[in-house]
Amino acid sequence: MAHLLLGRIPVSYLLRRLLVFGLTIWLAATVIWLVPRLTPGDPVSAMVGQMMETSAYVSGAEDIIKAWRARFGLDEALWIQYLRYLWNCLTLDFGYSYSAFPASVADLISYKLPWTLGLLLLSVTLSFVIGNLLGALMFWSGTPAFVRYLIPVGMIFTSIPTILAGLFLLYIFSFTLRWFPLRGIYDQDIPAGISWEFIASVIHHGTLPALSIILVSFGAWALGMRGMMITIEGEDFTNLARAKGLRPMYLLYRYMIRNAILPQVTAFAFQIGTLLSGQILVEIVFGYQGMGLLIYDAILSRDYALLQGSCYIIILMTALSVLIVDLAYPLIDPRISHRSGA
Repeated sequence: MAHLLLGRIPVSYLLRRLLVFGLTIWLAATVIWLVPRLTPGDPVSAMVGQMMETSAYVSGAEDIIKAWRARFGLDEALWIQYLRYLWNCLTLDFGYSYSAFPASVADLISYKLPWTLGLLLLSVTLSFVIGNLLGALMFWSGTPAFVRYLIPVGMIFTSIPTILAGLFLLYIFSFTLRWFPLRGIYDQDIPAGISWEFIASVIHHGTLPALSIILVSFGAWALGMRGMMITIEGEDFTNLARAKGLRPMYLLYRYMIRNAILPQVTAFAFQIGTLLSGQILVEIVFGYQGMGLLIYDAILSRDYALLQGSCYIIILMTALSVLIVDLAYPLIDPRISHRSGA
């Protein structure tokens, strides 16, 4: 597959896309580094301040702040800190967490990231499939009448913010009906490992977070798919296929959905970043131990290293998804070739 894909992509096009990818990552990483430093204070002073609030007095507070600033390199010139940060981005080594020292940022991310990826891939894929299927059914003349009326009713949830949808589901199914747990990623009394009991517990805890994302996102896919189906319906190849007397289901799948889905695939890559930002709020609401809670805790504790590393990984994931979809277009539709230019 990789050989087939690279054979359809000219070197000049690949180099241009890699250059754009690199510039995007660099600009995003620079913003991530700059924004926390625009706020007054630093994480070391904040940590000592929290210690003083709990114990009322900390002996040698100024010496502690000075020593820890030197330990984390916060006493060096900003340009040195920036260059070190860029190198860390290249090596994916963001040092130690200020708030969870001596834990490293890489260790914290490596534990949280799989949970976020699992929830994201599940919710995004289901939302994409359900939304595009419903969008096609909204347009197709063979769809039963009651389905045509039920689909718009279900799309009411798309106007609700993700965090409100999460709170709504949490109140109904966890607090009132008690069908699902209020917080967590799995039952703590179940040993983590590859077992049906553990997998069932993970699914049980992840159902409501995933559902809250699907409810507010599938409507956009449905409306986009319906608009593309209307456009495809008037094309010459669709009229020719209909004149040949092809079966309606074959015409729907082979000629209409297959051509209308291409712009949706492009939007799919861009939507990953948008849904990921909404998922962060969902994780906070459900106490889901993923990247969302990690970023939230990093903001509260002013943990520069943890915040920069977490946000950088998320941006890297989004940019990579866009790049992969862009390069894979010739495999999705053989009619498309990158040889003609950008």
